[in-house]
Amino acid sequence: MKRIILLFICLGIFSCKGDKSENINEVTSDTDSVSTKDILPEGLVNVEPVVLNLEEANKLAELPLSCIDTEYPNKLGQTLENKSALGEPHELHPAFYGCFDWHSSVHAHWSLVNLLKLFPDIEKKEAIREALKTSLSAENIQGEMEYFKREESDSYERTYGWAWLLKLSESLQSWEDPLGQELAQNLQPLTGLIVKRFEEFLPKLNYPIRVGEHTNTAFAMSFAYDYAREVENKQLLEAISKRAQDFYLEDDNCPFSWEPSGYDFLSPCLEEVDIMRRVLPKSAFSLWVDDFMPQLKEQDFDIDVAEVSDRTDGKLVHLDGLNFSRAWVLYGLAQQYPKQFGHLKNVADKHVAYSFPNIMGDSYEGGHWLGTFAIYALKEAGNKKEE
Repeated sequence: MKRIILLFICLGIFSCKGDKSENINEVTSDTDSVSTKDILPEGLVNVEPVVLNLEEANKLAELPLSCIDTEYPNKLGQTLENKSALGEPHELHPAFYGCFDWHSSVHAHWSLVNLLKLFPDIEKKEAIREALKTSLSAENIQGEMEYFKREESDSYERTYGWAWLLKLSESLQSWEDPLGQELAQNLQPLTGLIVKRFEEFLPKLNYPIRVGEHTNTAFAMSFAYDYAREVENKQLLEAISKRAQDFYLEDDNCPFSWEPSGYDFLSPCLEEVDIMRRVLPKSAFSLWVDDFMPQLKEQDFDIDVAEVSDRTDGKLVHLDGLNFSRAWVLYGLAQQYPKQFGHLKNVADKHVAYSFPNIMGDSYEGGHWLGTFAIYALKEAGNKKEE
């Protein structure tokens, strides 16, 4: 009976063309906030949350600022159509050639934009602004367009890099600074191309990709949905909402005990929760969680952090990223529905507290990307302090 009710609620989203976009675009939430301390059960240790302050922001800015023009080592991930397709990273990707690979370069730029937005008086603000203006010039983005339009590049960075490109565009679009608007305009041709590729790809993807690494479908749709909501792209919102429900609405009993796999930096179960909290109305989402991950509603819910054995190993260090991405999903749930999920904030705090000390001074294997994951997790938590 519950499944029938859930399906009825969700079908109602699309039952009236006139109301469709408003329903999809709305983010429902609990009206009353609930303190984590008020709901933390006995026996669970209250974790002191990591706070993103100006001092930490200054440190975190060093990571992306130093790597966006660090060309080597570099992992191109290129399919060669012929020998003339060879080129150095800065020739192939004039905007996003640093930070080891294309998607890491994109989200390094996202990190710099968001640190500037959160802390306008950050220590190296002028260097950051100049670096962004240089990288994201109209000429450089045109060079990126030329690469993406190559015959063999239709699936390049699908869908992880696509998602981060839209997340970068979302941040620029919402930045109330003339530089932000200039850079958003420069990026728009590539943004439009990625939107088009999302809209073409999702209907052709018959089955979602449920892994803990780059190709996870739920992760990409979550970021793309946020972009579409920011710019009020109703067509993309509807395409993602429909496909997410096609993929995940009937899922039951996610095998969370199987996680993590050794190379995970995303949680297959929690990423699915993250997209469904966006696309389902509150009542339907609550019913869906009861079937998919009912343990999330338990006040004593807890999970162990993922432990990293070797931070110089580019794959094993993924688990630090998993701690941050788990945290941002749990923070998102706690922020949107504090009455039902406010207790999850403490679990998220524990995950961030474990991995955050490791990203400063880390080897390049983790240092070129983990700062972004930390910033995004803390941004979702709202753990920001100006002092």
